[in-house]
Amino acid sequence: MSYKRVIPCIFIDSGKAVKWFDDRTVLSEDVLSLARYYSEHGADELLVFDLSESDEEHDEAIDLMKKINRIIRIPMVAGGNIKRQEDVKKILYAGAKRAMLNFSKSDNQKLIEDVAKRFGKEKLAVSLNDFDALFKHQHIINEYASEIIFMHRLDLDSVVNVTDIPCVVVTDTMEEPELFKILKCSGVRGLSGKYVSQTDMDFAEFKNRCEQEDIQMTTFESIMDFSEFKTDEKGLIPVIVQHYKTQEVLMMAYMNEESFDQTIKTGRMTYFSRSRQCLWVKGETSGHFQYVRSLTIDCDKDTLLAKVDQVGAACHTGNPTCFFQPLVGSDYDETNPLQVFESVYQTIVDRREHPKEGSYTNYLFEKGIDKILKKVGEEATEIIIAAKNPNPEEIKYEMADFLYHAMVLMVERGINWEDIVRELADR
Repeated sequence: MSYKRVIPCIFIDSGKAVKWFDDRTVLSEDVLSLARYYSEHGADELLVFDLSESDEEHDEAIDLMKKINRIIRIPMVAGGNIKRQEDVKKILYAGAKRAMLNFSKSDNQKLIEDVAKRFGKEKLAVSLNDFDALFKHQHIINEYASEIIFMHRLDLDSVVNVTDIPCVVVTDTMEEPELFKILKCSGVRGLSGKYVSQTDMDFAEFKNRCEQEDIQMTTFESIMDFSEFKTDEKGLIPVIVQHYKTQEVLMMAYMNEESFDQTIKTGRMTYFSRSRQCLWVKGETSGHFQYVRSLTIDCDKDTLLAKVDQVGAACHTGNPTCFFQPLVGSDYDETNPLQVFESVYQTIVDRREHPKEGSYTNYLFEKGIDKILKKVGEEATEIIIAAKNPNPEEIKYEMADFLYHAMVLMVERGINWEDIVRELADR
């Protein structure tokens, strides 16, 4: 049995989230808060539809997609108002896992081959309103798309027999038996629409009801029971928390069985407070949630290692990690690219905030963006010239120069390495 996903959808119209199935009445004035709610309360993915009609509104919707992508911790699939390759590029660069092409529009039927060759079929989904389009364009959809979004209730058993491409069904039904029937179809990978897009949707509870219907939902599941862990006399086990990207140790806390189960159920790190004698969700008051990437137990089964996606600072002091007070030695590793890049970047930030006489970095900031851009262009040209020469040392030297000037540009424009890394990861 394949794992199923619960995928709320947001229809953007004039900067608001509207009820597409209810004649565009406003669902929420605050699109970002709605997207964050879905992400933090158990949704597996998010569909975003741009209902704009003008190019100006389309650009505003793209900007909103970028903002959505920055605050959610789930994949985003987006589409709407796509007329040319550049529109697909904008949606993908906004952070979408896939761009949706509406196949009720003949222009998109012609466009899909070109964008598939440019971006890859795994970056494309098609939305369909009826079976006629599927039957008519089945070959091209199979060849150039990796997902089908069906926009209303259909005879899904027929879909399974027609195509092997995974399907997401966007339905207006509010009847749970009908939703269960949709999810039980082998070709359906996810459910979207009116029911799962409610502003107070309890995704965990709905997934529980799906499990009772023998529908295997996407969720965390421990292969060991908590009773197999070696806990202390109070039933607690220590948890070391590490950032899944940087491998930096963020904090240490404790779990009991209830907090462990809650962590598994929600995907957000939940601990037991020894001082308050109660459960606490990391980030509940600060917004600095920790989203589970993996949980591992050590060889003695008495310590957990949690790798997490950390939002904001892990420490209540505002420091990125609770382990910020040096005692002996230094953990700076000059061979670690992440540390080196971040160190140089922070030095550039410091020069801008605290100018130093004779500093070349300050000279660039004083001259402004045109000078910085000129230097970035010059250094890029130097790389090309160096690459034509046989000595690799020249390339290393010019690449270092280029990266430095690129970081000056990043600081000038308010972009940090986390932004760059996330952009690369999204692609």
